[in-house]
Amino acid sequence: MTPTSTLLLAFSLSSDAFAASVSKGACVRRLRFVVALQTGLLFGLVEATTPIIGWLLGTSAYDTIAHWDHWIIFFLLLALGGKMIHSGLAPAPKDCASCDCGTTSDRTRWWLIIATAITTSLDAMAVGVGLAFMNANIWVTALAIGGATTLMATLGMLLGRRLGKTVGPRAEIIGGLVLIAIGATTLYHHLLA
Repeated sequence: MTPTSTLLLAFSLSSDAFAASVSKGACVRRLRFVVALQTGLLFGLVEATTPIIGWLLGTSAYDTIAHWDHWIIFFLLLALGGKMIHSGLAPAPKDCASCDCGTTSDRTRWWLIIATAITTSLDAMAVGVGLAFMNANIWVTALAIGGATTLMATLGMLLGRRLGKTVGPRAEIIGGLVLIAIGATTLYHHLLA
């Protein structure tokens, strides 16, 4: 993978964490930078770990499916991108039932954030499987994904109060389109070779 495609992949995978952080930030009455950064680091750590797990799974199955790897990458990114676009187009909840709104304890709030981070990182695990077939440097890619997610989730928390829940879905749509474009490009280059 080129540095540009690695960065595009990293920021497209961070878009769902950004959307979730914007929603959470919109619900916090008084947000301190430290809390936003802690949230971003948590999202980034989880998002950097899951592609490595996927890569390990994909590497173990590489010999079995090496002839179809380009199709697997394409359909995997097409499905993930489509899911992100669908999620971005879905109507946002009108109440605060999906966030804490100051009604839960700090411990419960952090467990909710951890659960959200794991949920939003499942697509990165699937991408990790695809990266095993591309012979990409998983360590550099995971670091880029974790860094981009940390940055985007921290910004999402900080911007949540101002932006509300309107920007988050658009970020998911853009991220989904980028994933589909990366999958199509991979398929195109493999079929030309």
